[in-house]
Amino acid sequence: MELPAVSLKAIILVHWLLTVWGCMNVSFPVSYAWGNFTVLAVGIWAIVQRDSLDAIMMFLTGLLLTVLTDIIHISVYYPLHGYLTGAKRFGVGMAIFSLLLKPGSCYFVYRMYRERGGEYIFNIGLNRAGQDRSAYETIDQQEASPLWPDSSKAAQHPY
Repeated sequence: MELPAVSLKAIILVHWLLTVWGCMNVSFPVSYAWGNFTVLAVGIWAIVQRDSLDAIMMFLTGLLLTVLTDIIHISVYYPLHGYLTGAKRFGVGMAIFSLLLKPGSCYFVYRMYRERGGEYIFNIGLNRAGQDRSAYETIDQQEASPLWPDSSKAAQHPY
């Protein structure tokens, strides 16, 4: 069963709306808004540059990091039961809903990363032992070309 194609614009729009509603909760710190809106700005960069692997990879990395930071923000700054008013309940609910949607969004963004030509395994440049180098031609054992033309062969006229 093939999953439906989800637009990057739809992912950003949904997370933007949920982040705006999540920011209605005044008990969350400003870092919640800054973190999420910064990642959404990187997502807009990924929309504008359709062929860029860096943009989509940074957006995917940012989404994964905001999963962690959202868990920390919600768990540390969740209001006490007695102080949970209607607006705070709505804001926290939207922040939790955004958090629950992020793993699915990460999967769809990863599929877009693959469609743009990304690798299966994320390579950050530290570990290169896993690369298959059998398709590469070695350049160490090439025949050395002579510096001077062979005098036994007659030169051809250019005309």
